[in-house]
Amino acid sequence: MKFQVNRDVLSEAVSFAVKMLPARTTLPILSGVLIEATTDGLTLSSFDYEVSTQTKVAATVDTPGRVLVSGRLLAEIANRLPNAPVTFETIDSRIQVSCGPANFTLLSMPVEEYPTIPQIEGETGVLPAEDFSAAVAQVAVAASRDDVTPVITGVQLEISGNSLSLVATDRYRVAIRDIPWEATGGTDVQTALVPARTIQEIGKTFGHSGNISIAITNKDDRELIAFSADNKTVTSLLIKGNFPPVKRLFPEKVENFAVVNTADLIEATRRVKLVVEREAALRFTFAENGVTLEAIGGEQAQASEKIDAVISGPDVVVSLKPDFLLDGLGAVHSEFTRIGFTSVENPGKPGPVLITSQTSKDAPSEEAFRYLLQPNLLLR
Repeated sequence: MKFQVNRDVLSEAVSFAVKMLPARTTLPILSGVLIEATTDGLTLSSFDYEVSTQTKVAATVDTPGRVLVSGRLLAEIANRLPNAPVTFETIDSRIQVSCGPANFTLLSMPVEEYPTIPQIEGETGVLPAEDFSAAVAQVAVAASRDDVTPVITGVQLEISGNSLSLVATDRYRVAIRDIPWEATGGTDVQTALVPARTIQEIGKTFGHSGNISIAITNKDDRELIAFSADNKTVTSLLIKGNFPPVKRLFPEKVENFAVVNTADLIEATRRVKLVVEREAALRFTFAENGVTLEAIGGEQAQASEKIDAVISGPDVVVSLKPDFLLDGLGAVHSEFTRIGFTSVENPGKPGPVLITSQTSKDAPSEEAFRYLLQPNLLLR
């Protein structure tokens, strides 16, 4: 095999190919990047039996062929090559990489032992990559990080007609983002439970790619999802199991709510939480045209702060974990936030608070993003 390729093109392609590789693997061969050179150019791929990446780039191919090389080593080399065309050539079991005055000799890995890269045909739908990236960032923070219950470590994609919903929960909170999309593979209702870590990386990678194509398939008893844009494709094995029906937890209507400036509440929460231990909650009192934050119960320090708020309904006191609240506030993407107070049958137990975005103090709540947070028991 022998080919020449632009240095920057190679560096970007290798960086993408290794992006999804696990930091550690029990099978060294899965740390490799498969390079296939044909008359059409180069295809770089990686696969760890759960997630695969594949990208195609232009190159001048003198001798077609396939080679498997250590992915992270090749990425480090490609990132530091001088500004000159790169020549790849295989000589027996070694790979010669030349770029201007720089020369590297790498040992190839046994390509015949490498697993077959999943190929998904067809398309379920298309949507703007920027919208998808923003939605993933809003929702994925609510996914559980506890692998004991794998089904809630993912983000559930729910497709219905021309609407795509992303849902995540860790039992203490639920985040939902609805976005329109163009269904190209029919309008049947479909779901796909994607590992949160994988979909977060996909959101970052394809965030500026124009449109992103999504395909969901069941192939050889393996449920897979593929994301494609700009000659790049990522496939992921879906999480098996039934995602909890968390959408039914959201109330149809909330009469009692407060509207606050998002940035003001974020900054006040960050300040007051300085004096509490990691898992401790803050007390929020919504009354008299404002909200008072209090860090109480600590032996060494206490703190409080009051910010302006527009209150609709009776006074409310709730105890919320500050980090969970900050995740929700950071995802509303609007100047103002509406915090709705739901009711439950037990009068001694506070209902979940519903966080939505609001463009102004008097505007109606926007329901595309919803974040439901369960309060702690009130501190006495």
